[in-house]
Amino acid sequence: MLKSFVIRTGRYTTAQKKAYELFSDGFLIPFSQDFIDFEKIFYNKNDITLEIGFGSGTATAEIAQANQNKNYLGIEVHRPGIGRLLWEIEKRKLSNIRIIEHDAADVIEKMIPQGSLEAVHVFFPDPWPKKKHRKRRLIQKPFTEMLSDLLKENGYFYMVTDWEDYALHALDELKNSRGLKNAYKDFAEKRTWRPKTKFEEKGLAKDYTIRELFFLRETL
Repeated sequence: MLKSFVIRTGRYTTAQKKAYELFSDGFLIPFSQDFIDFEKIFYNKNDITLEIGFGSGTATAEIAQANQNKNYLGIEVHRPGIGRLLWEIEKRKLSNIRIIEHDAADVIEKMIPQGSLEAVHVFFPDPWPKKKHRKRRLIQKPFTEMLSDLLKENGYFYMVTDWEDYALHALDELKNSRGLKNAYKDFAEKRTWRPKTKFEEKGLAKDYTIRELFFLRETL
């Protein structure tokens, strides 16, 4: 199975550590071999959005705060980002976010029931720019078809990247993935509800073009 991440080094601040220690028990879901009962972990039947690799989590928190009638499950392996999102959850008094600290490929295979998600978000995944490393890219078959199976009918997959080659590659993979249909001719219009991330701002400062992909789950 494809790994969805590579271990990076990065600063783990005192505030992030403290947030992780204080709030992880309330919001982190342990990895298991059993499907999640979403109603049990969120205490409601609201629609679920899965975000793979939320980074610092600030965009995740903003989206969740603006849509408190929806639930958000974030997957991340980098503890500084988890600590930052936990800090945001506490600061904003959010109850509609849960986090799994584990590899996304394992989580979607073992823990997410088919047909249970309204949406999957992937913002600025690692582009693995070297040709010899492209096989490590997350958004390609068969992973895209596994994601398709998790979506409800008319649910959506939404990806954003500032790496042109990855955008073209992902577009081709998604077009040829069972159960997914492009909502646009090729790249999508910008979602006005998506906050701009710090990573995105760095890309724009380098004159990178931001490309968005928006695919719908269709009836088979």
